[in-house]
Order: sequence, then structure tokens, then C-alpha cells
Amino acid sequence: MSAKKLPPQKRKYQILLVDDHPIMREGFTQLINNEPDLHVCAHVGNATKAFDSIGSLKPDLAIIDIALGSSSGIEVIKNIHSRWNNQLLMALSMHEESVYGERALRAGARGYVMKNETTEEIMRAIREVLRGEVYLSKQMRSLVVQKFLNGEPAHGHFGVEQLSDRELEVFQLIGSGRRTGQIAAELHLSIKTVETYRAHIKEKLMLRNGMELVRHAIHWMNNQ
Repeated sequence: MSAKKLPPQKRKYQILLVDDHPIMREGFTQLINNEPDLHVCAHVGNATKAFDSIGSLKPDLAIIDIALGSSSGIEVIKNIHSRWNNQLLMALSMHEESVYGERALRAGARGYVMKNETTEEIMRAIREVLRGEVYLSKQMRSLVVQKFLNGEPAHGHFGVEQLSDRELEVFQLIGSGRRTGQIAAELHLSIKTVETYRAHIKEKLMLRNGMELVRHAIHWMNNQ
């Protein structure tokens, strides 16, 4: 069964794609432009161009990848939402929805969809967000309901789900092989602040030392 389309309108909905992989941007642009009611007005590869495009083009919806090279898509969503709180935003990612879906919604996105979903499901997600609804997969909706009913994370008390957005960002960079000084420079933080985040992460994940933290972070990144 095809996804329900929005009512006919005089113009196509204008979509901005933000993804640091050109092939992914071009592929999604082609898929979206094949739809009768949707059009990609621009596709860009970093946070700065995303801000410029939203300011100048004022798209109906901006679709933002969670991983934008050295930038965090969650932080980009937060910053866009704080500046243009009426801008519709949707997160698109290969990363696990159970870890990032709720974070994206808290940041200001109205939906979270995995890149490995079918084209039909992605288009359904886009249209639901354009209608002003919140889109989550069936699995994520179940997790959110379970968390609400239990009053706790659905995936256990000691997983990465309990890390703050910034702690998760530091954890990812550790898993990508960055040292403390590199993380500090990349995130525009002091080394002392990064060390504090590392200490919080070790405590929350019940890791005994820095070596365990690095091994755990690398293992987690390799399984994303």
C-alpha cells in the first residue's frame, strides 16, 4: 500500500538536505524529486551551509544527518531550532534509533528515520512531519511508551542511552580514535572539560580506567 499523500497544493514542498556524503545527498535528492509534491531546493554538506540555506531559502522541511563530519547533527538541530523555532526538522541517520531518536526529538526534530528504511517509509516520514505530526518508527514508539510506563530507559540502566548528548559526542570521538586534546579542539572545549566528560562517562558505564573506556568506545562505534 502506498504512503498517504498530502492534499493537492499549488506548489511543491521545499526540502533542504544536510548530509556530508555527496553520493547520499544526490541519491536522496533524486528520490525526493521523483515525488509529485516534494522538491529538494538545496543539498549541503555541513552545518554552516545548512544555516545559510535555511536563512536564505526558508525550506518547508530540513532533513539533517546525525553525523556531519566533525559536527554533531544533534547540536546542529538544537542550534537551528533555537534560532528558527518554527522550522520543521527531521533527523536522518544510519545510527541506532534507540540511542539517537529521543535525543533528536529533544533537540527540536519532529521525526527520526533510518537511512536503511524503504523509500516508501522515508517519504511517509517526510509527509507526516510536513503535516505537523511527529514521526517515529513502530519500534521506537514502543520504546518510548515502555519508557513512559516504566519511568526508565527501555534498554537498561547502564547503556550509552543514559549519556548526555555532549557525553555521547565525546564518547563517539574517543571511539573514532581522537585523543583528549583533539576532542577539546574539535568541540571547542578546554582539555579539563573533556577530562570531566571522560570521568562522567566512565562512571556511568561502570568502566574502571581510560583503557577500558577507549576499548568500549571503539567496540561501540564498530557496531553502529
